[in-house]
Amino acid sequence: MSSIISSAPITKSTKLKLNNGTEIPVAGFGVYEIEVASAADLVYQALAAGYRHIDSAVGYNNEKESAQGIANFLKDHPEVKRSDVYFTTKITNGAHGYDKTKKQIQQIADDVKESLGYVDLILVHSPLSDKKRRLETWKALQEHTVENDVLLIKSIGVSNYGINHIEEIYNWEGYKVKPVVNQVELHPWLPRTELIKWLFKENILPEAYSPLTRGEKFSDPELTELATKSGISKPDILLKWGYIQGFIVLAKTAQIPRIKQNLDALPDSGSVELPDYVTKALHKPDSVDVLTWGGNDPTLYKDPVA
Repeated sequence: MSSIISSAPITKSTKLKLNNGTEIPVAGFGVYEIEVASAADLVYQALAAGYRHIDSAVGYNNEKESAQGIANFLKDHPEVKRSDVYFTTKITNGAHGYDKTKKQIQQIADDVKESLGYVDLILVHSPLSDKKRRLETWKALQEHTVENDVLLIKSIGVSNYGINHIEEIYNWEGYKVKPVVNQVELHPWLPRTELIKWLFKENILPEAYSPLTRGEKFSDPELTELATKSGISKPDILLKWGYIQGFIVLAKTAQIPRIKQNLDALPDSGSVELPDYVTKALHKPDSVDVLTWGGNDPTLYKDPVA
C-alpha cells in the first residue's frame, strides 16, 4: 500500500466556524426517512455514540420526535449541555412565502421549543418555488435570528441552492443575514466542483447529504477495488472523502450498529486520512451523477416562466 496519504485535521469532535461566528459539528446524523416511531430512540443512540449534530426537516415528519430524542439524552446526561448539541431543520417547499414561512416557523416552535428552547439552524429546503417566494421566506427567517416571542433561530442557510439562487439573496434590498451553509448532495460522483469552489470563496460551508450515495455506488467496481486494496470499508472511504474535501458530512442510517461505525470514519484525535491513490481515483471533477430528486438536480432549478 502506498505510504502517501491525503488527510485533514478533522476528528469526531471537530467543529467548523460559520460566517456568523457560531460553530457547527463537522459530523452530522441525518434523520431523513427515519420512521416516526423510532426517530427519538435513533437520535438518542446517535448522541450516545458521540454525534453532536442532528439534521432534521419539517418534511421528514419526524422533527418533533428528533427533538424529543435530544431532550431525553440531555436529561439522562447532564454533563452534556444543550449548547453542545446542534439541531437543524428545514422549511418545506410548500411553505415558501412570507406568511406561510412564518406559520411554519410557529409549527416548528410548537414541535421543538419545549424540548430544545431554540433551533441552531433552519434551512430553506430547496429553491423549488420562485424568486419572490424564496426571498419572502428569507425575510421571515431573518426576522427570527434575533430574540422574538416565537422561536430563536441562531443561524439560517439554504439547501439544494445553485449559485444564482444564493446571489438573488445578496442582490435583494431586504438582505441582512448571509446563509451559513448550503446543504447539497455531494459524493465523488457528484463533486459539484464549480459550486463548491464558489461556496468556499463566499465563506458558506458545504454540507453533504447522501455522502454514502444511498448505497447505490457500493457495487461500483472501482470503489470495490479501492476498498479491497486499502482495507477500508466502502462507507468509510466515502465518508472520509467528504471530510477531506472540507464538507460537513451528514450520514444517515436506521441501523443502530451502523451509527457508531459511520462516526468511526473519523478518528478520536489527529487527522482523517485516506491513501493518496484512493483520493486520486475518486477525483471525478466532471462527474454529474445525481442520485436524489429523481435525477433532477435542484441546484439547476429555473423558475417557471410567467
